[in-house]
Amino acid sequence: FNLTSIDLSTKQLKDFKGDKLVLNIFPSVNTGVCASSVRKFNEKASSLNNTKVLCISKDLPFSQDQFCAAEGLENVVMLSDFKTGEFGETYGTTIISGAFEGLHSRCIIVTDENHKVIYTEQVIEIGHEPNYDAAIKHL
Repeated sequence: FNLTSIDLSTKQLKDFKGDKLVLNIFPSVNTGVCASSVRKFNEKASSLNNTKVLCISKDLPFSQDQFCAAEGLENVVMLSDFKTGEFGETYGTTIISGAFEGLHSRCIIVTDENHKVIYTEQVIEIGHEPNYDAAIKHL
């Protein structure tokens, strides 16, 4: 993938070589459930060894940065798919109809250190939170 970080640099999967990953994918950090997921994964990330939590949305990197600064969140990596939407198309997370069309659906993907997918959750109801404990127990 090619995603934009809060410093506007491009991040790719290879940039996280050797790390286990939790991909917290969601529509927008400016909604209650999405914001809650970033806070909860930030809290859990502080105790995870050899693991990076990537929070991915189509929000502008500036919005992601402002949110994390205001909340004091430093344990997650915020990434944006705002430029191309390629991530959503490749990973099948783009919402294709309705009010959130074009944004990402709420999904969790967990990989091992070789980036082999070991857990996924597609949250059916956009207003529901993911199963944090199920994701973390697969690390």
